Amino acid sequence: MRAEGYAVESILRVLRQQGLEIAARTYRAWKNPTRIAARTVTDALVEDKIRELAWTTNRVTGLIQMTPEGLYGRRKWVALLRRQKGLVGTSRGAVDRVMRTLGLEGVRRVKKLRTTISDPDGKRANDLLNRDFTAPAPNRVWVTDFTYVRTWAGFVYVAFVVDVFAQRIVGWHASTSKKVDLVMTPLRIALWQREREGNPVSPGNLIHHSDAGSQYTAIRLTEHLALEGIAPSIGTVGDAYDNALMEMINGLYKTECIRTTVFHSGPFRTLADVEFATAGWVDWYNNRRLHGTLGMLTPVESETLHYEALSREPEPAK
Repeated sequence: MRAEGYAVESILRVLRQQGLEIAARTYRAWKNPTRIAARTVTDALVEDKIRELAWTTNRVTGLIQMTPEGLYGRRKWVALLRRQKGLVGTSRGAVDRVMRTLGLEGVRRVKKLRTTISDPDGKRANDLLNRDFTAPAPNRVWVTDFTYVRTWAGFVYVAFVVDVFAQRIVGWHASTSKKVDLVMTPLRIALWQREREGNPVSPGNLIHHSDAGSQYTAIRLTEHLALEGIAPSIGTVGDAYDNALMEMINGLYKTECIRTTVFHSGPFRTLADVEFATAGWVDWYNNRRLHGTLGMLTPVESETLHYEALSREPEPAK
């Protein structure tokens, strides 16, 4: 009708008289659509990928549930998205906006309860680390500790052994007893696991560091360390930082595994429930969880890069 000489305003005025309310700017917006902002497109791509990574469908129940990545805060979401194809340049602002839209918020740690009880009569090894929780290579320094989980059947205690180099959990064990086997079993598992991977522990090169709990000053454990050629190290009593790295791992375990429904959908009833959840968390922690102290790599990736650098083929001579 415009080609026949009619103006837009006069046409719409007649249409409004017939009950069809259309503004002139509505027609012009349809005729000349505005350009979609680049930020709008980026946010949509980020939102789609976060939805894909943060939630999954349970194959058994058919219900949608959160994945472990849904526990991430903004910093790790940015690092994870930048690993994805087509999202290398993801900005922190885009992640912030999408997280607010989806109602996501990084999980927060809470204060833990003290579980270590020292043995005043036990002989303690010297502190060989002096708060230096670094190592030049795997199988040089292991730290260990245990924590507790409340279940309907009573307390369950979970002990971990962590390699300091890449903060990898190399052994863990859950038990309803706090006797010395609680801490000896994960040590045996860790030694077996390293040998199975082709990177056995060399006698005389490894330090086994713990706090002053009675389990770690027991004669059985001390003798076992001596037989394996492992140097014992025990932190000072009353020092909040004598085993700080292991305290951090315990805190992450309680926050990400025990206090969420990601790794176990219901309450912890028995030891088996705790073992099931812990196995899932340890696998995610070692193979998929990004660590800020490792440059947003996983522990397994960090160790793999270390061994690849050692076995790198020499360059051909010119």
